[in-house]
Order: sequence, then structure tokens, then C-alpha cells
Amino acid sequence: MYFNNTVCVNCDRRLGYLPERFEMSALEADGGRWKALAVPELSYVSCANSQYEACNWLLPADSDNPLCVACRHNQTVPDLSAPEYLANWRKIELAKRHLFYSLMRWRLPMPTRSEDPEHGLAFEFLADIAKNDGMVEPVLTGHNTGLITLDIAEADDAEREKRRVSMQEPYRTLLGHFRHEVGHYYWERLVRDRGNIDRCRQLFGDETQDYDEALKRYYETGAPANWQAAFVSAYATAHPWEDFAETWAHYIHMVDGLETARSFGIKVRPAAKNAEGLAVELEFQPYAAASAQDLVEDWVPLTVAINSVNRSIGQPDFYPFVLSPPVIDKLQFIHELIHAEPPAA
Repeated sequence: MYFNNTVCVNCDRRLGYLPERFEMSALEADGGRWKALAVPELSYVSCANSQYEACNWLLPADSDNPLCVACRHNQTVPDLSAPEYLANWRKIELAKRHLFYSLMRWRLPMPTRSEDPEHGLAFEFLADIAKNDGMVEPVLTGHNTGLITLDIAEADDAEREKRRVSMQEPYRTLLGHFRHEVGHYYWERLVRDRGNIDRCRQLFGDETQDYDEALKRYYETGAPANWQAAFVSAYATAHPWEDFAETWAHYIHMVDGLETARSFGIKVRPAAKNAEGLAVELEFQPYAAASAQDLVEDWVPLTVAINSVNRSIGQPDFYPFVLSPPVIDKLQFIHELIHAEPPAA
């Protein structure tokens, strides 16, 4: 079963995702509620956004909120009476649920705006506004004190590809946007608010430099010629905040990609040897990795293998990035920030 499935193609049962258990479950109707076969002693209801075929997450039947733990962070959604907007929003919600899977695995703080009106995590999904004079007011994807704005046009594959090419980016996805923008949010929560700025500056640079001027300079001149020696992407060179957000996003790419690969039995890393010199299978849980280096040692051979498969069928590399030693040091900093939180269940 895939993460967004709502019906089992084998037995035709309804499916739902139990976010507190990180588990998909078959369901049985139970008087307006659902009985999840994974935990039959409990009753659940569907997220209110299931009526739009935009969410398959469940919540306890006695919940006082009709939205699941991911959807309740939405502050603004597009006009769902427009078929194009509805289709794009469904894609956006799927990518957002992938993001929340990771945040919940690490038990990272993610208060809603009702819980923390000033700094809660919230999302606005907006469309460009056509004015009466024929001008268009564009939506800018970005982050501002916990509020993440996303242009819903990014959900259109053709439009996103056009933007990727025009901005000379090797990689541009909805999920990448979410992971990058939430990186800005966690810079505030885990770096600034927890006294980690000095260490962060040693790795990423001084974030007090003028942000607007830095971005303007980047878009005028581009990244330095040797940027891959110390940065995970060209855009990471624009400003220390962008370097942090890009590195944060790549850390989640690695962890979630490795977990998915291993759940399908895809393991490129060779077996280790025990005290007797015999090969033993490594039991490696990426979400509970001891260090970023452990992740890199699994991730790099996996990406080489899958990039090679892509090339063999005429597709571009699925992971067109290089992890240099300075980048690995930055990934380790991200790792330490995340794992300073209570360990995942």
C-alpha cells in the first residue's frame, strides 16, 4: 500500500492512516465511525478533508477538532470550487503529509496557530491574483515566523518544470519546498530560541548579513564556481539561512528515502562483520541513526545505484547532489538539533 491509498485493491476495504501509530490500517464502518483493524478496540473518524479526497488520515472519534494533526495547520486553502485548484491542492496535501510524517517521527515541536498564535506552524496555499488592470500579483513561496506560503501553481508539473529550468535548479519538488521552508521555521525554534546560534554561524555563516541584498546578489551573479566544495546546492550559497534550510531539507530527504528503500528490502550497504569475523546483517533505522555519517554511508551508494538505474532508462538523476565533507559537518549539526528532542517511539 502507498502512503496516499484510501482503498485496498486486494480486498476492497477502506484504508486510513493512523498518525499516532505511523501505520496504515484497513477499516470497517462502525455507526458513522471507523473501526481500524490495526487497533479494533478504538474508534476513529476521517479527517474532514477526506470529503475532498485530499486526506486519508484518521483521528480519534472523541477528538474536538474535525481535522487531522496535519490538516489543522492549514490557515488558507485555495478556492476548492475551481477544479484546477482542487487538483493542485490534493497534490499539495499529499506532500505536506509526507513532511508531517517526518516531523512526528522525531517529535519535533509543531504547535498550531491556535496553540501558539505568534509562532505556531501554519500554511497558506495561494494562487496568483489577477487585478482589474490586467496585472498579476504573484504569490511568493516562503516562510515568515511560522507561516509558510506556497504558490499552488507549484503543484502543476509543467509549471514547476518551467520554473525549475528558468531558475537553473537541478531539483524542484513540492515535498522539497515543504522541507526547505520548514527548515526556516526550525532555525527559529531550534537554533535561535535554544541558544545554538554561535555553533550555527561557525558552519553556515553570519545570518545577520542583509537577506534581501544577499538574494539580489545571488540572482544577479549566481553561485561561486566552486560552490559544491562546501554547499549542498547552488541556492544554499545565497545566504546562511538558505544554506541551513537547504541542508535541513536534504537531511530529511536522506532519512526518509533510506527508510522507504529499506522497507522495500533495498539495501546497498554491505553487511558488517561481528567479533568472529562473520558477516552480519545491519539493522539500521534511519530515523534513529547515531550520526549523519551513518546516514551518508548508506545514502551515497543508494543514490549512485538509483541514479544509474535512472540513466539506464533515459531519466535524469533522481538525486543530483554531492555531499562534501563540509556539507556532512552541516548535516551533523542538523542531526544533533533534531535528536536533542525526545527520541521517536
